Amino acid sequence: MVLLMELRDHLRMLVLHWMGVLVITALVVGGASAYTFTRTKVYAADANGFVSTGGNSNAALGSINDELAKSRATSYVDIAKSRATAQQVIDDLHLDADPASLVGQISVEQPLDTVLIKITAQDSTPVGAQKLADAWVDALATQVQEIEDPRNTQRAGVPRVISIESAELPSTPVSPKPARNLALALLLGLLLGYGYALLRHNLDRRLRTAKAVEDRFNVPVMGSVPMAGVLGRNPGERALLAVEGLEGGGAERQREASEAFRKLRTNLIFMNVDSPPKVIVVTSPQPGDGKSTVAANLAAAVAVSGQPVVLVDGDLRRPTVAGSFQADEEIGLTDVLVGRLSVADALQPSGVTDNLKVLAAGRIPPNPSELLGSKAMRALLEQLAEHAMVIVDAPPLLPVTDAAILTAAADGALVVISAGRTVDAELTQALGHLSAVNGRALGIIMNKSSRRSTGGYYYYEASYYGEDSSSRRRKRGWRAKGRKAKALA
Repeated sequence: MVLLMELRDHLRMLVLHWMGVLVITALVVGGASAYTFTRTKVYAADANGFVSTGGNSNAALGSINDELAKSRATSYVDIAKSRATAQQVIDDLHLDADPASLVGQISVEQPLDTVLIKITAQDSTPVGAQKLADAWVDALATQVQEIEDPRNTQRAGVPRVISIESAELPSTPVSPKPARNLALALLLGLLLGYGYALLRHNLDRRLRTAKAVEDRFNVPVMGSVPMAGVLGRNPGERALLAVEGLEGGGAERQREASEAFRKLRTNLIFMNVDSPPKVIVVTSPQPGDGKSTVAANLAAAVAVSGQPVVLVDGDLRRPTVAGSFQADEEIGLTDVLVGRLSVADALQPSGVTDNLKVLAAGRIPPNPSELLGSKAMRALLEQLAEHAMVIVDAPPLLPVTDAAILTAAADGALVVISAGRTVDAELTQALGHLSAVNGRALGIIMNKSSRRSTGGYYYYEASYYGEDSSSRRRKRGWRAKGRKAKALA
């Protein structure tokens, strides 16, 4: 299983960086192709010479002559590579070449324990290679004769080189080898591409998958929220995907959204069967992670299952609940905390289901942190939790301390992160803020999770701090249009 998971990780990594792998492989193969097909073709031909010491009927002398021939053959290899031999070949073939460069076109070897000398010659044409090999054996024979028998006595026992096998006309070049070169280039390109993907993977600190989060943090991933394209129909509006399908969206998107929040709701219930959390803060490390959309949809998902829910807008700096649910933005949480209104007077219907009430932020105060950390806020949460599950839409953890303060008064926090955008350092710092006030992280919610990373989900994207104050204050929201919220029932 471990090996299988590692293989999945590698495959996911390659899929994630497939474009880079493809480009690198194409560049390497393209370079190898250009190199291969622009090189001059080289042909090779072999000719063989035989070292002989002449015949002798005496067996003992014959054996001595054989050993002499073998020892001489070793020396003749060096003679074959000499400038003198090369110069003779130049003269014989009337070549316009330098002896040293011509020696570079041949190779000479003596097969083990034989009196043979093999000459391999290379040239840009088949005929040139054939003629060069044959001429080299003849030139070697001449050079040996001038050394061993300068008077050409032809007496027995004098070593000499005899051509025994002429070179054949080569039909195919020995270089370049397109099939081999391109195969090696493809392999090298894939290896370099894999190395690139591995480097990007190791340097990329963004949290893309639930497994990556669970491997790095000791906090469970409670759910993955899929993508559904455009959220709101108007600026400042968030789509209630858990209950109502997107305009222009299909049944598949509705089903995926409903299933995602149904699973999240179930995970919360089974987190502690005997004592499930009653007051839950929904926050995120940074603005734009979609925590307000997740908070509203989670509240709706729990409410349509039959459990009373109160959605509290705890983001007193950038409130969104009133605008999303067509609630009165002038009354809400701040009015209750300062004693202007009772809880009953401040709660407003959601327009989704009777089980879901909303407590808007109310008038934006100059001191949000002090209000949220007050005894009145703690008492309010306890009062609401007596009759319903309380879900608090809190500000992001890193810009301000409000969410950490709220979590200290709640049963815990769900931290929403953006899959593929949130980096591990941000989540580490966010969880550290919760720990600093003895707050509990109930789990992580992967927002904007792709179908590729979560096995079948898309992502929701929320505009958080991107709205101006006028658009936030507009009374636009989820219009139930008389529909019954059946999707999660």
